[in-house]
Amino acid sequence: MKTIVLITLLTSFLYINWQPSSVADKTMADEFIVEPPTLLCAGFEWKIFGDDNRNATVSVEYRKKGDTQWKQGHPLLRIGDEKVYGHDQRWVYTVPDMFAGSIFNLEPGTSYEGRFILTDPDGVSGIAEKVVTFETRKEPQPYAGGQTYHVYPMGYDGPKESPAFTGLNAAYYGEGNQGDWWMVPEPRVQPGDVILVHAGLYKGDRRKYAHELALDFHGAYVLTQKGTPEKPITIKAAGDGEVIFDGDGAYRLFDVMAADYHYFEGLTIRNTEVAFYAGLKRVMGASGLTVKRCKMEDIGMAVMTHSADSKDFYIADNTLIGRHEPDTLIGWYGFEEPAPLTSYVAIKVYGQGHVVCHNTISFFHDGISVDTHGLPEEGKPRCASIDFYRNDIFNMADDFIEADGGVHNIRVFENRGFNSYHASLSAQPMFGGPVYFIRNICYNTPGTALKYMIRPAGIYTYNNTFITEAAISVFSNGHFRNNIFLGPSDSRPALSATTLTTYTTMDFNGYRKKSNSEKPYRLRYPTSNAQNQADEKELTWVEATTIKELSKLTGFETHGVELDFDVFENVPVPDKRGHIYAVEGVNFSLRKGSKAIDAGVAIPNITDGFVGKSPDLGALEAGGAMPVYGPRN
Repeated sequence: MKTIVLITLLTSFLYINWQPSSVADKTMADEFIVEPPTLLCAGFEWKIFGDDNRNATVSVEYRKKGDTQWKQGHPLLRIGDEKVYGHDQRWVYTVPDMFAGSIFNLEPGTSYEGRFILTDPDGVSGIAEKVVTFETRKEPQPYAGGQTYHVYPMGYDGPKESPAFTGLNAAYYGEGNQGDWWMVPEPRVQPGDVILVHAGLYKGDRRKYAHELALDFHGAYVLTQKGTPEKPITIKAAGDGEVIFDGDGAYRLFDVMAADYHYFEGLTIRNTEVAFYAGLKRVMGASGLTVKRCKMEDIGMAVMTHSADSKDFYIADNTLIGRHEPDTLIGWYGFEEPAPLTSYVAIKVYGQGHVVCHNTISFFHDGISVDTHGLPEEGKPRCASIDFYRNDIFNMADDFIEADGGVHNIRVFENRGFNSYHASLSAQPMFGGPVYFIRNICYNTPGTALKYMIRPAGIYTYNNTFITEAAISVFSNGHFRNNIFLGPSDSRPALSATTLTTYTTMDFNGYRKKSNSEKPYRLRYPTSNAQNQADEKELTWVEATTIKELSKLTGFETHGVELDFDVFENVPVPDKRGHIYAVEGVNFSLRKGSKAIDAGVAIPNITDGFVGKSPDLGALEAGGAMPVYGPRN
């Protein structure tokens, strides 16, 4: 009997491993996942088996619930089998087989339907069409029906609104509990309550025992109560003057790691390393943190979470000012005296559903980042569905924005960055993707436009304007369309890139013609499927003198064009290394008749509503509306 079972198992094994290629090429549909939608976007994942020849596709349509007409969305990206490793790490991550992608340009607080159709010339088994409903989030607001508490600074002797408390902890937890007793009472505040903080300076003496603000030793407001999405706990300026929370040099000021759905608005925060400490890897992460219209200065970080359990942050319309040298652009390596880490990343998030938008950020190491902390954690939510958009970033020692460490549907769009030493945008790494870099403007980065290192996998780079070099390190499954790359250095290549996959695509992009570079176009790429995911050292450089020669030799950039700075209304060449260039007066609008106009290709859900015969290259469509960067009113 055992012999018969063994023969049967062996026969099954041989059948599975010697089945015709057409069977392995067939796609079997598996689990479909709707990620937590944000205000303007929604992300999706569709797990599959098979499709060894990678010719399956998933088309996307969407509409408001109740409408009859479907709109075309951007197709989902086929991901799987890419190898992510590097930076002297011990691990090698293999991207699982699936499709993933996002729908853009949605309206907040609105119900939608999405229709996804899986097709494969080799056949599909399972359910090949999925219709799902989802609802975008609304912008968080205080709840109108809760209790209202009034907080005043120490020494205030004017008229007070009732109930009145001295300091935030007294309103949140209970008065008269200084020293060791501050944690004794149960929190006073309940979901939906509002704490109005009146004008003045709130600065404790963390070295004084039993201080009136109850910040003994650690100097932090440790908030632990739970709000809800409909009833957040609100802490906001009362509107009678500036509210200043001075951290007295403490490491963290607002510890909200255990505080779900807290809403902060209109505060000035200074003199602390971390203004909002919101999550720690393998420990705990907050949900629903909102920080709006705050000013933070003399800080190391504004908002930080390392936790995969963190979700649904909304960080918007803030002014964030770090401690780095404001008048010189200095990086953190390659210098005799590199930039010290006086400030780190202004906003660093991990988890799902976060929105970081319309902030002004200056003088940090990095502007905005997904947290780089290793592999996706087993049993934890994937780092997915995160939006960074319309932020205005100025003078970074390293990068403007990093998608580093993201897994699926990281969306970076319509941001503006001036002066960043090492890189403009980073994916270091990306664990399958997609990450979307769309319509960003990046000016004066002496290093590189794109830090695609540690073999990131699954990258869309669409309609960006880069006034920096297109030195793109090592990536997999990348797709480039409608970008402008104008590197100011005549001695560096117009394009230098290494891709590790035959299914990477680059076309309809514009590059600066370099006068002193002998071979301005350099590419390394696998020439057969057998070379996919080979080490980059096993690939051979192909070099060309013109974009047409590059296309003839490689098949890349068949519609690519050569441009120069005269395509813009007024963009000066950033040719002084280490110099800080001002934003005022620089105009990235395309000049009438320039070669960048109508030189792009239509991309569903990305270039909708373009003007003219075809979409333009770069971030700004000629005749289109100008994005609002930084805080709104």
